[in-house]
Amino acid sequence: MADELTNLQRAIGGFGARLREVGDDQWALPTPCSEWTVRELANHLVNGGYMAERMLAGATADEVVAGFDPDALGASPVAAFEASSAAEAKAFAAPGALDRIVHHPGAGDIPGSTLLGFITGDNLLHTWDLARACGLDETLDPQVVAATWAALEPLAPMIPSIGVFGSGPSGTVGADAPMQVRLLDLSGRRP
Repeated sequence: MADELTNLQRAIGGFGARLREVGDDQWALPTPCSEWTVRELANHLVNGGYMAERMLAGATADEVVAGFDPDALGASPVAAFEASSAAEAKAFAAPGALDRIVHHPGAGDIPGSTLLGFITGDNLLHTWDLARACGLDETLDPQVVAATWAALEPLAPMIPSIGVFGSGPSGTVGADAPMQVRLLDLSGRRP
């Protein structure tokens, strides 16, 4: 449990560090997630943190969706992200949280440990999206990249049909490519 929680903290830290570098004129920039601007991407992660907290507290999938805030960032995006991240980290660290069955709006009923992997990967991959959109350092935490790769790589054949990773792997990145490059490609990103 400690390693998984450490990976979450590292992924949150990476996104938070990039978020603090976003300039006032960059919030409306497009991101590699074609449907989101920088502000919408950050809003997604803030909502994701609170959604995880609600799921771990026993909310139904409908209650989780009903709690989505279209402007969770308010006037201070960094403060909103820090508050959401602290809430989700605390919820995941609670005794029994990783064994609890949660009601995910898209994935159905899953263990808290699976949700932790989703949230960690979401923070990690969106760190790259944010960095790419704003011209920031695109280097991701190698420990979290390795853990996320280990979780996603077995799903490679199904990824194109899942819909959350675009078209999925391109088939053009070799096994000898750096793990970050392989993970980005697996998740539908084309660095």
